[in-house]
Amino acid sequence: MNRQSWQPKASALQNRTDYFVFIGTYTGGAGGGIHVCRFSAQGPELDLVGLAAEAINPSFLCVHPSGRFLYAVSEVSRHMGQPAGLVMAYAIDLKAGALAFLNQVLSRGAGPCHISTDRTGRTALVSNYAGGSVASIRILEDGSLGSSMSVLRFSDLCRNGQPGQKSHAHGAFVSGDNRFVVVPDLGLNRLWVYRLESSKGTLEPAEISKSDLEPGAGPRHFAFHPTGHYGYAICETDSTVRAFHFDRVRGSLRQFDSVSILPPGYLGSNIAAEIQIDRGGRYLYATNRGADSIAVLAIREEGRLELVENVGSGGKTPRHFSIDPTDSYLLAANQDSGNVVLFSRDRAGGRLEETGRRVAVNKPACIVFVRAE
Repeated sequence: MNRQSWQPKASALQNRTDYFVFIGTYTGGAGGGIHVCRFSAQGPELDLVGLAAEAINPSFLCVHPSGRFLYAVSEVSRHMGQPAGLVMAYAIDLKAGALAFLNQVLSRGAGPCHISTDRTGRTALVSNYAGGSVASIRILEDGSLGSSMSVLRFSDLCRNGQPGQKSHAHGAFVSGDNRFVVVPDLGLNRLWVYRLESSKGTLEPAEISKSDLEPGAGPRHFAFHPTGHYGYAICETDSTVRAFHFDRVRGSLRQFDSVSILPPGYLGSNIAAEIQIDRGGRYLYATNRGADSIAVLAIREEGRLELVENVGSGGKTPRHFSIDPTDSYLLAANQDSGNVVLFSRDRAGGRLEETGRRVAVNKPACIVFVRAE
């Protein structure tokens, strides 16, 4: 654990709200881990503080609903002879931005690539890309991680798949009412839907537990609309965003729209990455690795999508991004150019513009915000 001694001056905090920005990375065995920046929407200001915690490939992070704890995957294929990665829990020092290690548990599958929590903060959901599985893990009162409550192994559930197909679970996304979890399976071109029993932390198949996409789509991540009526999947392989009607009673998904997120006229190779919706539910953002751009899409009546613009990400391979809590800025993590770039966001029109502020971080892969005290 690498604690930080940096503290803001009291005068600097007057009439402003500051946030810590934690950045997960790929370390490649060369040291490093989770970095932290200080961010203020006034200015705006973005300053790299330093290394908050040493870890191996902490490629995806999430913050507990209380804002007091942070969880990270360690994206490795084996640990102590077992085919699994790790999930790590930290307590956040909300004054200094330091992370205090609490504990770690096995991810219950190889190559964990995503972690989230349910809305109550009692359950963590870790997705194992190489292992094709999702595990639900109990979160204890002190923020540490307990035992696994459910382990879903999707390859075992799909014995009739095409030859050569292999499950690659790429995330677990909880509905706004905390009743359902959608798991994009990039390898099987499928969205799995599970009912979350939040009191137990267990996952059971929904009434209609899967939605198949066309071969070669490659669903990667998913975002629920704030109304709960729609959901959107970003497809890594064909660079599209698919829109779905979401049945909040049965948990079923029905596709009704599909839009390319590539810049008009772009003919090069591309792999789509991250998707997020602004808090007002009016605009959707998605990143392109190859075209190295951020697509801005308007969410029109009845949830349909319309491409507004594509802007350069300010670097190479924008793996992840995050909209700040004020909805006025967006931070993009460019993995292969080693920088995090700050964009201003027009809340009325959705458009993005570089602010000129950026920080250097080796192989940034994930960005989360935490309000500072």
